[in-house]
Amino acid sequence: MQIKGEYKPLIVAFCCNWCSYAGADLAGNNRLNYPENVKIIKVPCSCRVNPMFILRAFQRGADGVILCGCHPGDCHYTTGNYYTRRRMSLLFSMLNFLGIEKERTRVEWVSAAEGAKFAQTMNEFTEAVMKLGENKRLEDLRCKR
Repeated sequence: MQIKGEYKPLIVAFCCNWCSYAGADLAGNNRLNYPENVKIIKVPCSCRVNPMFILRAFQRGADGVILCGCHPGDCHYTTGNYYTRRRMSLLFSMLNFLGIEKERTRVEWVSAAEGAKFAQTMNEFTEAVMKLGENKRLEDLRCKR
């Protein structure tokens, strides 16, 4: 995404309703800064994120995708984040096969009380994706404006 000649990566963040989304809300309430180009999608649980959602985000122009969920053992759906961890390890190997840098995806465990960690994670992830540049590997030209 180019804004006034300066490159700003488009980041899609899938956040679980119970912990990570509440952590993002706490970061906002505490007026902690994280980039405005992070687009948050609230999901009931991190295990509900189908790997196809992440591939579709890359296809639609995302430069980086981060998945945030409850800490292992603290999931409101008991074992949801364990399924997430297994699914994402398989997705990372598929992305490697497709030629997408592993630094463009990330899984992070953020609780509702960790607003500062949420903001810091988003800032660090955005910087890492900015160094990689624009994602053109799965780009679908029909999705461009």
